[in-house]
Amino acid sequence: MNYPVIEGLVQPGWHGALPSLDFTLPPDLEAGLPPEARGLHRDQVRLMVSYRHNLNITHSRFDRLADFLRSGDVLVINTSKTLKAALNIKRADGMDLELHLSTHLSSHRWVVEARQAAGEGTAPFYSLRAGEKLRLPGGGEAVILSPYPETMPRQRLWTASLTLPHPVERYLETYGFPIRYKYVHEGWPVEYYQNVYANEPGSAEMPSAGRAFSLDLITSLVARGILFAPLVLHTGVASLENDEPPYEEYFRVPEATAQLVNSIHAANGRVIAVGTTVVRALQTVSDPDGSVHAGEGWTDLVITPYTYLASIDGLLTGFHEPRSSHLSMLLAVAGKELITKAYQEALENGYLWHEFGDVQLILP
Repeated sequence: MNYPVIEGLVQPGWHGALPSLDFTLPPDLEAGLPPEARGLHRDQVRLMVSYRHNLNITHSRFDRLADFLRSGDVLVINTSKTLKAALNIKRADGMDLELHLSTHLSSHRWVVEARQAAGEGTAPFYSLRAGEKLRLPGGGEAVILSPYPETMPRQRLWTASLTLPHPVERYLETYGFPIRYKYVHEGWPVEYYQNVYANEPGSAEMPSAGRAFSLDLITSLVARGILFAPLVLHTGVASLENDEPPYEEYFRVPEATAQLVNSIHAANGRVIAVGTTVVRALQTVSDPDGSVHAGEGWTDLVITPYTYLASIDGLLTGFHEPRSSHLSMLLAVAGKELITKAYQEALENGYLWHEFGDVQLILP
């Protein structure tokens, strides 16, 4: 099967954005089923390994990850746990919608997105109004407060005040379901949207770069001297549109993780981020000399091809959609030539995209 050639650098639509890659993603490369439903263990997805120093690319499988790591490498992981962040709701006029809880701001305030049925999936619903009240299941209510952010030409995200009959985690466990998009044709239990090391609920969508890790694989890596260091970044909804900038997300980098990253670098070792969320968190607490410090709060950092990334040496990540800010970050990690080559090979060799898809490891 012939897949299209990557078109090269483009400017995403949101104000102030920097280059990403443009290409056509064939629908048959969008992973619509978890690996387990395709007859695989979660750690048997495909692995592409690419090297910055010589632009070489190797094709392998994720359960052979140890072949490409060495004793003393540290993998920094995001231990945020995925919520059942989607709810079936009704407007006052009886219209059925789906409400996605994206980001917990404070107390009862959330960033939310309403979506309506469209073909086999859903599409953003742009007709909410400030002051509108939405009926939630189980007797809950959401009051729409204000646009988020307030400068967009048409409004997809809003802040809302939620009144729930139970604490939010218990409520979502009872009435919610995992957010999914049209390429996933059926609902799957939330366990399919969790990384095996996730332990702190808070993400609207799975930080999916680490999905392929199994407990057995982690054990074998640790036995080989490969280290793991945790941090937290709670992800919001990922369905950004061309005119939207990435928005703020809550993060926490523990002191022990910052110290380990710095000591590994001092010993000329390699720090490998598991996911773009980890890169965003570490870069937020990165000092000009490349060292990192502990930190907690909200980050609005956008990493571009011109960002100096000294906090990491490599990145383990999935394959990202055309024209996305994630691809802009990958250009900062690996450069235009390698990322263009890697994505061309991914298209030609049938790698799978999205949270149930395959994985790329970028090394120095």
